[in-house]
Amino acid sequence: MNTGGRQAVPAHLQRAATSDRAERVSDRNPRVQARAGAGTAERTRGDDRTRPPTGANPAVSRRPQGGGPGGPPPRRPGGEGPGGGGGSRRPKKKSPWKIVRRVAYVIMALLIVAPSTMFLVAYSTVDVPKAGDLKTNQVATMFMADGTSVLSKVVPPEGNRTDVSIDQIPPHLRNAVIAAEDRDFYTNPGFSISGFVRAARDNVMGKASAGGGSTITQQYVKNAMVGDERSLSRKLHELVISAKMARQWSKDDILTAYLNTIYFGRGAYGIDAASKAYFGKKVSELDPAEGAVLAATIQQPSNLDPEKNPKGAQTRWNYVLDGMVSGGHLAQADRAAMQYPAVIPAAQAAGDKTMDGGPEGLIKTQVLKELEAAGISEHELNTEGLQITTTIDAKAQQAAVDSVNKTMDGEPEILRTAVVSVDPKTGAVRAYYGGTDGQGYDFANAGLPPGSSFKVFGLAENLEMGKPLSTLYDSSPVTVNGIKITNVEGEQCGMCTIAEALKRSLNTSFYRMMLDMPGNGPQKIADMAHKLGIPENIPGVGKSLTEADGNGPNNGVVLGQYQVRPLDMASAYATLAASGMYRAPHFVQKVVTSDGTILLDRGETAGEQRISAAVADNVTDAMKPIAQWSRNHNLAGGRDSATKTGTNQLGDTGENRDSWMVGFTPELSTAVWMGTEQGVKLRNANGGMIYGSGLPADIWKGTMDGALKGVPNGKFPKPGTIGGQAGVPSWSAPYTAPSTTDAPVLPPVITQSQVEILPGITIPVPGLAPNPQNQQRAQPQPSQDPGTGPMSGQPVAPADGSTVTTAPNPGGGNGNGNGNGNGAPRSR
Repeated sequence: MNTGGRQAVPAHLQRAATSDRAERVSDRNPRVQARAGAGTAERTRGDDRTRPPTGANPAVSRRPQGGGPGGPPPRRPGGEGPGGGGGSRRPKKKSPWKIVRRVAYVIMALLIVAPSTMFLVAYSTVDVPKAGDLKTNQVATMFMADGTSVLSKVVPPEGNRTDVSIDQIPPHLRNAVIAAEDRDFYTNPGFSISGFVRAARDNVMGKASAGGGSTITQQYVKNAMVGDERSLSRKLHELVISAKMARQWSKDDILTAYLNTIYFGRGAYGIDAASKAYFGKKVSELDPAEGAVLAATIQQPSNLDPEKNPKGAQTRWNYVLDGMVSGGHLAQADRAAMQYPAVIPAAQAAGDKTMDGGPEGLIKTQVLKELEAAGISEHELNTEGLQITTTIDAKAQQAAVDSVNKTMDGEPEILRTAVVSVDPKTGAVRAYYGGTDGQGYDFANAGLPPGSSFKVFGLAENLEMGKPLSTLYDSSPVTVNGIKITNVEGEQCGMCTIAEALKRSLNTSFYRMMLDMPGNGPQKIADMAHKLGIPENIPGVGKSLTEADGNGPNNGVVLGQYQVRPLDMASAYATLAASGMYRAPHFVQKVVTSDGTILLDRGETAGEQRISAAVADNVTDAMKPIAQWSRNHNLAGGRDSATKTGTNQLGDTGENRDSWMVGFTPELSTAVWMGTEQGVKLRNANGGMIYGSGLPADIWKGTMDGALKGVPNGKFPKPGTIGGQAGVPSWSAPYTAPSTTDAPVLPPVITQSQVEILPGITIPVPGLAPNPQNQQRAQPQPSQDPGTGPMSGQPVAPADGSTVTTAPNPGGGNGNGNGNGNGAPRSR
C-alpha cells in the first residue's frame, strides 16, 4: 500500500544488486574478487540488522546490498558475452578523429602561443628611440670606372629638408595623407595584423612583392629604423617596434615624424621640402588640392610625379580625395569642385640639390635607371650611403667632351651632337655625351635615322647567307615600285663588289643586294640588326625597325630609314668588333653600401655569340678602308679601325638632316651623330652640307685618339672564308680585257633647234650632236693594269657587254682588306 512516501527496497533486491556489482568488479580485476566476497557477506549481515522500517516517510540512507532471488539490473553495453560467462573484456578502440582533433588543438596552440610569446619577449626587450635620435640621410656617390674620380652625387636630404611641427602642417594635408596611407591611423594599435599575415604568406611563397599593407607607424619604423629587407624577421621586428611606439608616442608625434622623414620624389625628403619641390611654397601655404597631390606621391614617389606620369598621378589623387570624403574630412561639394593643380617643372624645383647641369647629368640619369632595373630602391639609394662604381672611363669621357667642344667651336649654335663609346670586350659604356644640358634632351638616347651606317647590317645578313665580299652588284640607278634609287652625286662603280660598294656607300648596290635575298629581304636585315644589338623595343620609339602599324620593315631599311639610338649603334658595332659576341651595354659595374654590403657586382661580363666570327670579321674587313676614304680620318699611330658613315636626307629637299660616323677598333666602339632639335637642314659654318665624313668624323677621330692614347694598337682577326672568299678581294670589279683595236666612234646624231627669224616667228633648224653612247663608254671604272690579266677569282667582263655573273674565289683571296678601289675620296 502506497502511503505517499518512498517505500523501502526489499532486502533480496539489495543483496542481488550488491552481488552483481561485486561480480562486475571481479571481472575487471581478479585481485578484488576475494575482497568483494568477504565484503558482501559482511555487508549483508549489517543490512539485515539495519533494514529501515516502513512508514509514511521512509528514508534510505544508503543503497542496500545483498543477493536475493531477484535478477540483476540491466548490464551496460559491451559487457560479458552471451551465456553470462565471466570471459575477458574486449579492449576499447580509440577513434582516429579524436587523434586528429588533439593534433589540431596542439597546432592551434603553437600558432597562437609561440608567436604571442615571441611578441611579448621582443616587446619587453626592444627600445623605442626618440625621433630626433634617428639618422637616415647619407650621400650616394657615383664614381668613374677607376673607383676614385667622382662623376656625380645623389645629395642626402640634409640640405633638402626642413623639419616642421604638427601645427605647421595644415589639417587637410594630414587628412589627405591618412586617406592615402592609413585610414584608421588614429584608432589602430600601430600595426596591421592582416598586413603582417599577408607579408608572412608572401615571404613563405617567395613573392617579390612580399610586404605592404603597413600602417603609417610601420612605414615610419621601416624607413627610420629597420629598413626594407624582405624577410619575416624584419617584418616582426617592425611590428613589435610599431606596437610599442604607438603606446609611447602620441599619434600626432608619429604622424609628424613620418611626414618629416619619408621621400616624396624630386630629391625631397619631408613634407616641407616636397611642398617646395612641387609647388614652390611652404607646406603651411598648400591648399587641399595641392596637399592631396603630395599625399598621392607617397606610394611611388618617382613614378607618380605629375610631370612624368600625369595619368597615374591624377588617378591616385582622386583616390586620396575620395578617401577624405568617405572619412568625413572633405565635403562632397568641395571635392566635386576641385581641379588638379599644376606643379612646377622638376628642373626648377626649389632646394633640389640632386640635379646636374652638364653632360654628366645625362649619365647620372642612365645610372639611376639601371639601378632601378637592378632592384635597388630609391630608399636604398638615398639612405644607404651607396658607393656606385660606373663604367665611364675618365680619359674616354674627357676625350669625347673635348672633341665635341673643339669641333663645334664656331659652328652654328643650332647644331647638336651625341657621342657614345662602348667596350667590345665587356659592353661597358666608356664615354657618353648626349648634350651640354644635364637636365635637357638626351640625344645619345634618342631615336634617330642612321642612314648608310645601317648598311653594315645588310652586309652581315648577305654574308650569313653565304655570299662573300666578292659578290658583284650593279651600281647604276634602280627603280622599284615607282621609286628611283640613286647615289650621292650620281657616283657609280659599274658592276663592282659589295665590298667596294660599301666603301663608296652606294645605295643602288645595297638595294639590289637586298632585293636579291630570298624571302623577305628587309625583314632578314632587320633581324640581323636585332641580333647584333639593336633593341627590338626602343624607349620613346616603340617596336624598332618596322612601320608604325607593326607591319614589318619596307625596302628602306637597308638605307637606314628607321630610328635607332647612338647608344644602340655603338653597341651593335661593338658586337662586330668582338667577332659576333654580344654583350649588353651597361653603365654600372658595382654598388656597395656604406657598411660594405655589396648590392650589385657585374664581375666578368658573359657574352652571347650572336653571329659567327667569320661573318663579323668579314664585315670588319670591308669597313677597314673607309676611315681613309672618308676625308683621311685614319686614327693616330696607324691604329686599325673599321668605320661607316651615314647620312639621312631631309625629305626630297636634297639637304641632309642627320649625319653619322660609327666605327671601332678592337678596344673601343664609338658612334657619333649630328643633327638639330628642329630637324632642319645641316649646314656648317661655311654654309656647306654636313656629311658623316665631315664634322661627325672629326668628332669620332678626336674621341678615339684621345680615349686610346697610350693603349697598344690592337689588330683585327683575319677573317674566315665565306663562299670561297676570305675578306675583301684584291679586285673590286670584273676584269676587262684590253681592246686590240680602237673602239669605233659612233656618228653624231641629228638634232633640231628652234631659231627665231622674226619677232615671234621661229623655224626648226637641223644640227649635229655627239653620240651619247660614246660618253657612256668613257664612264670611269675601277681600274687595274690590263696587262696582268684577271686576278685569282676575278670574273671577266663579257666582250659583248652583257651582265657579268659573280664567280666566287675558290679560296685564293688574300683577305687583306685593302679594297684596291680607285677614285678620289668622297663625302658621305
